[in-house]
Amino acid sequence: MTWTRLRQIALVAHDLDVVVGDLHDAFGLEVAFNDAAVAGFGLRNAVIPIGTQFIEVVSPIRDGTAGGRQLQRLGGDGGYMVICHTDDHPRRRARVEALGVRVAFAAEDHGYQIMQLHPADTGGSFLEIDFQPGGEDAHGPWMPAGPDWQRAIRTDIVDGIRAVTVQSVDPARTAARWAAILETEVVDGSIELDNATVTFVDGPVDSLVAVTVTGPAPIAPRRIGGIEFSAAPPTS
Repeated sequence: MTWTRLRQIALVAHDLDVVVGDLHDAFGLEVAFNDAAVAGFGLRNAVIPIGTQFIEVVSPIRDGTAGGRQLQRLGGDGGYMVICHTDDHPRRRARVEALGVRVAFAAEDHGYQIMQLHPADTGGSFLEIDFQPGGEDAHGPWMPAGPDWQRAIRTDIVDGIRAVTVQSVDPARTAARWAAILETEVVDGSIELDNATVTFVDGPVDSLVAVTVTGPAPIAPRRIGGIEFSAAPPTS
């Protein structure tokens, strides 16, 4: 049975180092990787494990980037991407093609396959669906996080992402579109991935706006990099 998991979120910030420092101060998180290849998109980045999921922070290093345009739309730091991980990339690609959703960027690197969908065709946020050879092991390889990302795992305070909230000017339409792409159902304005919930809310700018984290330590809600972070309620 095929699966699709929330594996990574991306924030866009004017000052990458400030946001990375705020994530460290709030949650004890450490940077695993800075990918020099993103300079080709006019960005610099930091990829940070949160358990076996990831928070990426990107900042533009030149004018005319997609990240820079998102900063302008938001009027400041905020959400940029929701990145999913699937074990059946051909199925996801076929589904996207059948729905007429444009692919904004696609590439393959040593078996790792990237598929970024055009936000005008999805709404809400950049939605990316990737495949990682060996990715059935959550502690195994994840190319965007570098070759030894596991060394940077810190779980004293937070250890995963339970849910994200995506803002849209038309949340019902956006939820239905994401559900169709990911072959799931909309229930009360949300869709379920195999490891996380995506909730769609009304707002003036399409963007990722909130993240719900899990972990052993109590945390107060806080705003970092334009994103509202809060703790998931404890499971019984």
